[in-house]
Amino acid sequence: MEKWVGSLAVVTGASAGIGAAISTELVKAGINVVGIGRRIKKINDLSKNLCDEPGKLHALYCDLADEQQILNAFKLIEETFGPISILVNNAGLLHPATLSDGDVEQWRDVIKINVLAYCICQREAVKSMKINSIDGIIINISSVTGIKVPEMATSQLLVNLYPASKHAINSISDTLRLELRKESSQIRVSVISPGIVETELFRELPSEEINAVSDNPMLKTEDVAKAVSYILSTPRNIQIQDLVLRPLWERI
Repeated sequence: MEKWVGSLAVVTGASAGIGAAISTELVKAGINVVGIGRRIKKINDLSKNLCDEPGKLHALYCDLADEQQILNAFKLIEETFGPISILVNNAGLLHPATLSDGDVEQWRDVIKINVLAYCICQREAVKSMKINSIDGIIINISSVTGIKVPEMATSQLLVNLYPASKHAINSISDTLRLELRKESSQIRVSVISPGIVETELFRELPSEEINAVSDNPMLKTEDVAKAVSYILSTPRNIQIQDLVLRPLWERI
């Protein structure tokens, strides 16, 4: 991790859950972080709690469903904090409903946040890295649902487009990785696919789904943050493409 000390990381969805844990992990390692999200007060509160750590956390409001806001955010980041070395695409959205009864506008929301925002953010981060000759790293947070749709022990499966969006993250990461390889770029692209993580997103699921997995072991947000640190600690000649995290004896 020492090689990243003093560098700049951008973490999306930094206001809570996995994003907050990753931001905390990086700041404690001496990395400066711009935490992007809509709940700016939560990021500012986290920044205050980390004020004595070697790195700094800066809060930046951005609605990741809006491309222009993302472009403005990345422009402001470069002008204010400098070039980007690390991007952690973490923001995620799930509207619990079935595909057979789902709402198209909610599906669009999921695609905007879980897929298009990832594409736009990694595009802008790669631009910054290339212009500034930085051998940076993109870490996209996916999910085991992008590998296999879970068969929940409930009367209905309420994940609709969520697994498809996570599968898309895996595919766009592979595509970007191949593009960079053809350019002989040293920018690396990694994907972390966690199992069930105890987060706000999980707690917002219908009680039926929560109860169905209540006796299932879960990951902590800090577990995913440690996985990010692990990827960053590898030598520059090593690329971890896909890192799947499951709690021991997970049955999903």
